[in-house]
Amino acid sequence: MRARLPGEYLDDEVLEAGWDAADALAEEGAAIERAHDEPGAALRAMVRFLGERGALGLLADSADGGRFERVRWRAVCLARERLGHASPLLELAFTMQGLGSYPITLAGDEALRRRWLPRVVSGEAVAGFALTEPEAGSDLAGIATTARRDGDHYVLDGHKIFISNATVGDVFTVFAATRPPGERGRISAFVVPGDAAGVERVPQRVLGGHPIGELRLRGVRVPVEDMIGEEGAGMRAALGTLHRFRVTVGAAALGFAQRALDEAVAHTKARVQFGRPLAELQAVQMSLADMACELEAARLLVYRAAKRADEGAGREAEAYAGSMAKLVATENAFRVIDRAVQLHGGRGVLQDHPVARLYEDVRSLRIYEGASDVQRVLIARHLLAEGG
Repeated sequence: MRARLPGEYLDDEVLEAGWDAADALAEEGAAIERAHDEPGAALRAMVRFLGERGALGLLADSADGGRFERVRWRAVCLARERLGHASPLLELAFTMQGLGSYPITLAGDEALRRRWLPRVVSGEAVAGFALTEPEAGSDLAGIATTARRDGDHYVLDGHKIFISNATVGDVFTVFAATRPPGERGRISAFVVPGDAAGVERVPQRVLGGHPIGELRLRGVRVPVEDMIGEEGAGMRAALGTLHRFRVTVGAAALGFAQRALDEAVAHTKARVQFGRPLAELQAVQMSLADMACELEAARLLVYRAAKRADEGAGREAEAYAGSMAKLVATENAFRVIDRAVQLHGGRGVLQDHPVARLYEDVRSLRIYEGASDVQRVLIARHLLAEGG
């Protein structure tokens, strides 16, 4: 089933063409996953495929790594939704190329951009975003990884966890403290190759089976020129990246939920119980109706927020809309997928069934890039400040 986007937020031919192109990419990309037994190998092949087909150009300038005018956030949302509908792993392959490289786009100098962005956009280099630590999740001020200046290098020591692409990445944006705790501007950002001396990768087993893991940094020497932006500007780069990509997490949730709804509709029409299809039962019809309403309400919020970002509505307005979209889309998607599992009965908990896999994959969306309760706090702060 092809989802229909709200016209007022998809109001030009370029975006409509992008929606159609994403559909075609999604079908081809999903076949790559089926051809590989190991998620890491599948992801690397997907990144190459997306690079060859030009999809990664949505995330950065593919020509020479120089500055570009703007990312079209509605286009990124379109891609995440349609790729997520076909394969959550394909959607991750696309997204992490953007998330892992966007700090370079945002704050890197020309030499850094020219060295890495073309490789990321072509699919040659798999990117990662190394922010989270054992004691620094939502509380980024708790980052304990350190970067000590030593001549023309910084020496990094620390421990990052829950890092997407940790086991397969070629380049990571790593955030580390260059000043003591309590000081302003203590966090800086660095480009660290995955094969740098002193980088140990440890896989972590998570729901969904994606290539996520730990990065253990022991005396990793990073040239001064591989710092992203100025010393102490790392938190600004991290928050700027999360701020921009937050609404697109909601778009991924839309793709997962739409796939679950599609599967539920097909199953209830085909499954016969007590002499008639499940779809003829009024209770089933009510569940499907609720699922469709929750999905469409979330879609409106996501594309409204993406349009505000495209139009440059201002940081506060964009952050408010993005937090609301991320919160509602991920929470609604979880409920939609849960209902889809229930409607499938025993088939819904078979590990290789699409709705069972979606049930695992959607859970992390409610946590990363700001957990649901963090989004509620941000929304409330905006309301209280506005009221004051």
